Amino acid sequence: MFTPYGYSTMIKVFILCLLFGAAALFFPFWAERALLGFISLFILFTLYFFRDPERKAPDEERIIVAPADGKIILIQPRDDSFTGNGSSLVSIFMSPFNVHVNRIPLSGQVTRLNYKSGQFLMAFDPRSMESNEQMEIGIDNGEIRLLFRQVSGFLARRIVCKLQNNETVETGKRFGMIKFGSRVDIILPPSASLMVQPGQITLAGQTILARY
Repeated sequence: MFTPYGYSTMIKVFILCLLFGAAALFFPFWAERALLGFISLFILFTLYFFRDPERKAPDEERIIVAPADGKIILIQPRDDSFTGNGSSLVSIFMSPFNVHVNRIPLSGQVTRLNYKSGQFLMAFDPRSMESNEQMEIGIDNGEIRLLFRQVSGFLARRIVCKLQNNETVETGKRFGMIKFGSRVDIILPPSASLMVQPGQITLAGQTILARY
């Protein structure tokens, strides 16, 4: 299964590859074979990148799940006006080989959507957390509030977020993606007890980040 968020990019890639494939027919034999081999690998990588496997959120109450596939590269205390003082920041780095479809970490209502333009620093650079282009999303379920951000990276220059203000969302449901590797930062309220640690691998919609 492939994500609809990637259809436009996939179509552009296939058209470009078709044009290069046609041009390769006029190259010397060795160059033609090399170019066609590269085109095949590029198409396979594109299909692999936009894969979208089915996921089922854990059948548990009072949990917060990972919004992205990847590796936890940072956990630190964070005071935040939306989630409160004494909150916890968890940063998940997404390599180009991870599934890039993002999922809702907590059922509730979307009460904040804030797009911020910015730079395109490497996603693992701590400065990217504040300086890079990002989409900030806040969810309130009536008991707790959390904030998370889709952050662009050096290669990732296309953030997709299909959420609307005041929309009711459900844990584990798809809502967007970041194309070609980046990071997702999530700020958990003080009442949330962390269940993860730095270096841990996460699966969007399945890995339990915290309980409350």
